[in-house]
Amino acid sequence: MSRPAAVPTITRGGRGSLVGGGVMLLVVVLLAAVVPYVVTLGALSSLVMLFALVILGTTWNLLAGYGGMVSVGQQAYVGVGGYALIQLADAVGAPPWLAVLAAGLIGAAIALPTSYLVFRLAGGYFAIGTWVVAEVFRLVTMRIDGLGGGTGLSLSAFRGTDRVERVAFVYWFALALMIAVVLGTYLLMRSRVGLGLTAIRDDRVAASSLGVAVDRGRRLVYVAGSAGAALAGALVALSTLGVTPGSIYSVSWTAAMIFIVVVGGIGTIEGPLVGAVLYWALQQALAPLGTWYLVVLGVVAVGVVLLAPRGLWGLVAGRYQLFPTGYRVGAVAPDATVARRAGE
Repeated sequence: MSRPAAVPTITRGGRGSLVGGGVMLLVVVLLAAVVPYVVTLGALSSLVMLFALVILGTTWNLLAGYGGMVSVGQQAYVGVGGYALIQLADAVGAPPWLAVLAAGLIGAAIALPTSYLVFRLAGGYFAIGTWVVAEVFRLVTMRIDGLGGGTGLSLSAFRGTDRVERVAFVYWFALALMIAVVLGTYLLMRSRVGLGLTAIRDDRVAASSLGVAVDRGRRLVYVAGSAGAALAGALVALSTLGVTPGSIYSVSWTAAMIFIVVVGGIGTIEGPLVGAVLYWALQQALAPLGTWYLVVLGVVAVGVVLLAPRGLWGLVAGRYQLFPTGYRVGAVAPDATVARRAGE
């Protein structure tokens, strides 16, 4: 009697993923149902910024970590989202929540034709080109008197609204939007499109030879990442009740994205979550130090890159995966068909 053939078991996730998913669900429940009632309004506004940072980190990771495109000009779409929100909410009269969503769509619509320009560049030239595009956006915005010129705009859609109601609405809406962006990214990376993006990142020529639509995949990621940046910019404007060209188009937004993704763990969904929390915590704790907090951020970034090249999440990624996107080869088990035939 021949021994039954052994075949490996292919799985996604595991017990660690289930436990991690449960913890994440508990955190979300606490953020939605407990935190708003036990912290100050100032703390809620600060948490809105954290949610915006998570969106920025997640969508920039989609660009660089999965699409292989290092953009240093995503602040262009942060600015587009902020200005679009105020124009839609004040000039058009759209509800603030609808204006935020529309701002994301406007960012995507502008990113689509822009992609045909920046995709003519590669490598470092692509990175520099995206920064130049962001500067063009800022200068054009400052030239338009209807957008406030160099002084910016203030959001008046909440005029007459109680401050508690306003902050609570912005907080819950930002939380829901952050969850939607993270889950949307997770579902995208579990799909065939996500597999193609990973192949494009690793080797564009090889991916193309296997039938992957390289240009379409890269354009999809660029548009999606830009829409996410616009959503975050709209949330920032919704929380701060105003925008100025110098702040909303600041390159510090992209610097924050790079820090969040590189320190947290590039090419993972969990990494930007960890990086955003760390960046936000350092920002809150070191704000009284003025510009010295930037020095501390630089030291932290250099230290993590040297000691943990895969980022902080990379230290535990082998044991835990909150968002499993790939496949794992599990324990070897006998093939049922071969075993049955062997027993006959």
